[in-house]
Amino acid sequence: MPQDDEIPTPRGPARVVTDLPQGPPVALLALGHGAGGDVDAPDLRALRDAAVGAGLAVARVTQPYRVAGRRAPAPAGHLDEAWTAVLARLRARHPGVPLLVGGRSSGARVACRTARAVGAAGVVALAFPLHPPGRPERSRAAELDTGVPTLVVNGDRDPFGVPAPAPGVRVLIRPGERHDLRGDPAGTAEAVRDWLRGQGWARP
Repeated sequence: MPQDDEIPTPRGPARVVTDLPQGPPVALLALGHGAGGDVDAPDLRALRDAAVGAGLAVARVTQPYRVAGRRAPAPAGHLDEAWTAVLARLRARHPGVPLLVGGRSSGARVACRTARAVGAAGVVALAFPLHPPGRPERSRAAELDTGVPTLVVNGDRDPFGVPAPAPGVRVLIRPGERHDLRGDPAGTAEAVRDWLRGQGWARP
């Protein structure tokens, strides 16, 4: 059964749902949600299932503003601060295994921005919002400079754009998918699982 609890942060309590594999986990994967969404988004649930099946512990983190019932996202600094506090607690709960971070959309941005600070070994960025719709000049590509192996999974019809590959950044484009990645969540999750296995962070 998943473990569901709250973790205090400087921005209020965050909620964490942790699913554990059979046997000792080979890695811990922490996932954040989109700006107005939640951790039950289809792509996040599918990734949880695939990762747990491959031997990872998966913690889905709900930011304090969503726990408080607000839909409008908190400022980036507040999101990063709360995420970093949660990850410190999760690392203490799951010592001795690689820490992987990720999420979808806004959650992917938070994971990328804080990867170095939390000591992540890798990043999984689903539906990374490269720029606001119709505003390609406002690129967020610099956030993908995480310093660790990073996988970006975006749909080719995503109005937020598709990042270009870069050193250390692999970009997987899902045909026919938009920003929500709802067309084939299981296929998206399988692609991420295969990348995790290639990095040595998942069981065969």
